[in-house]
Amino acid sequence: MPVPFAQLFGLAIGAALAWIAAPELGSSDAAIVASRPFAIVVAFAGLVWIPVVGYFVAFHGDWSYLYLVPWRRVPSAVDLGLVVLSGAAVVGGFCGAVAPVRRRSFTPVVLLVAIPSAIAVAAMTLSVHRLALSGTYAQYHGDFGTEPIGASLLGRGVLLMGVVLAIGIAWTVRALVRMAADARG
Repeated sequence: MPVPFAQLFGLAIGAALAWIAAPELGSSDAAIVASRPFAIVVAFAGLVWIPVVGYFVAFHGDWSYLYLVPWRRVPSAVDLGLVVLSGAAVVGGFCGAVAPVRRRSFTPVVLLVAIPSAIAVAAMTLSVHRLALSGTYAQYHGDFGTEPIGASLLGRGVLLMGVVLAIGIAWTVRALVRMAADARG
């Protein structure tokens, strides 16, 4: 996941997870941080989302920054901060959606999912040429030595991280749906 899009998708995922957890969240007025869905979302953010975003920053930094800046010149503290911010965006999206979910007002939740997703998808569409190539900042800007993403190690990483992300989302949704069923029954 390229860094410029990770926070936007993180917000949307967090809000969507709050929507899925609506029955459990609506059954209690306790603090969000004391809820079981919060623990599941934090586990997803820390064990799935942060490692997926961090993989691309650590091993494919120039691509992760869309070849806008030379990754070698980005301080590692900035990398770390952006990766942690991506994880915090998932938790933030969840927390931001909890109050409307508890009020059964889903329009703000839909907006919290749709707006960041739409912005990220539009930006990715505009960046498709950059995303389709694997190389370094110098290769991209010097127009030499890049290769199509499908024929590169980066392409295998995108595939693997996509599988990891899909499994992580499926596990998280399954856990939240089970909690919702327990809350109803």
